[in-house]
Amino acid sequence: MHYMGNTEERNMTIRAEEDRAENTLEEEAREPLLAVKTVTERDVEDHPNERSRQHPWMVYLSTVVAVCGSYEFGTCAGYSSPIQSAITEDLGLSTAEGALALDIGRLAGGYGMGAFSYVVPIYIAEIAPMNLRGALTTLNQVMICAGVSVSYIIGIVLTWRVLALTGLIPCALVLLGLFFVPESPRWLAKKGAQKEFEVALQKLRGKDADITHEAAEIQNYIEQLQLLPKVNILDLFKRRYRHAVIIGVGMMVIQQFGGINGICFYTSSIFESAGFSSSIGTIAYAIIQVVVTAFGATLIDKTGRKPLILVSAAGLVCGCLLAAISFYLKAHEVAIKAAPILAVTGILLYIASFSVGMGAIPWVVMSEIFPINVKGMAGSLATLVNWFGAWAVSYTFNFLMSWSSYGTFLLYAAINALAIIFVVKVVPETKGRTLEEIQAAINA
Repeated sequence: MHYMGNTEERNMTIRAEEDRAENTLEEEAREPLLAVKTVTERDVEDHPNERSRQHPWMVYLSTVVAVCGSYEFGTCAGYSSPIQSAITEDLGLSTAEGALALDIGRLAGGYGMGAFSYVVPIYIAEIAPMNLRGALTTLNQVMICAGVSVSYIIGIVLTWRVLALTGLIPCALVLLGLFFVPESPRWLAKKGAQKEFEVALQKLRGKDADITHEAAEIQNYIEQLQLLPKVNILDLFKRRYRHAVIIGVGMMVIQQFGGINGICFYTSSIFESAGFSSSIGTIAYAIIQVVVTAFGATLIDKTGRKPLILVSAAGLVCGCLLAAISFYLKAHEVAIKAAPILAVTGILLYIASFSVGMGAIPWVVMSEIFPINVKGMAGSLATLVNWFGAWAVSYTFNFLMSWSSYGTFLLYAAINALAIIFVVKVVPETKGRTLEEIQAAINA
């Protein structure tokens, strides 16, 4: 009995030591970040003109090349809407049968869209300086909206084959531009390519910029991450990464399940159902989403991510409620003349609100919060949830509208109201902080 007691004591001692070692490792993984942060802030105070010596033209060029992929994403997303009837009529197709070439094209397009939707915001976030990161990452959503809107408008005058060929232009620009833009410095540091890492960072910040402190911060963070064990998909749900995963996946859930893809894909039919001109409504929709998304890009680094997405979510609630009231009045034949005005006002308010924050900010935040050692896996999970949500909402939208048109918009209003609570309680503000500072704070 005495021997068994000693054995249990030794086992407890060993477990306690293992716990202390793991806690120490986590503390060591954070401490260098805090030290570097202090040096960086003091350096900015002592050298107020340091930022003015930076000439990040390469950051802008790299961003332009990357968002050409976002524009291609938008052209693919908006392709079918204006020319779907022309395709089915020209090829003699029905909704139950299709041409093999179209199926292969859709499969390849879906693959490219999935890659662009994740890689572009991640790449921009990793190359952009702290003061420009939000605005430049938001350009991803601006160009997606531009691609969708341009496809909507020129699809009215171009044949469906010519419209498909126009999608080759942004693809060619991306392929050509990749020969002139640098790799992500953080990715190079993770791979141990020290010389290439410094060259890429210097190229992005300008030849006269002092990159000493930024390079040290990135290197320290990468070195500490290398001490941690390699992760698999199940490790994402452990305490160390759980908070970041909840934020990233949660942002994708509230973005998609608020109804955006159902409303986007069926804009024309919604306007027709409400008794409003579908062509006028669709053109107004296309113009508003580009203008407001671009306006949001100018605000994101001034107001911050969190206030902007809260305003966006509140606008989504109001837009859904207006649309719900419109369909309720029409269903009960009350104030028939007011119903179309309420419907178009609600839908346009909805898309304007989505464009100013909810469209772009989830991707911005997702690109900022994941440590580089789990960024690929965690980001892929968030992107998968996003695309599943897009499919689920677009698939169920017609069924919901058949069930209850005003009930559908009330459901979306409730989900967007829950989104406000989620953002207030869970999502941190990332404005004005380096990626390393954000990730250290979230995973602390």
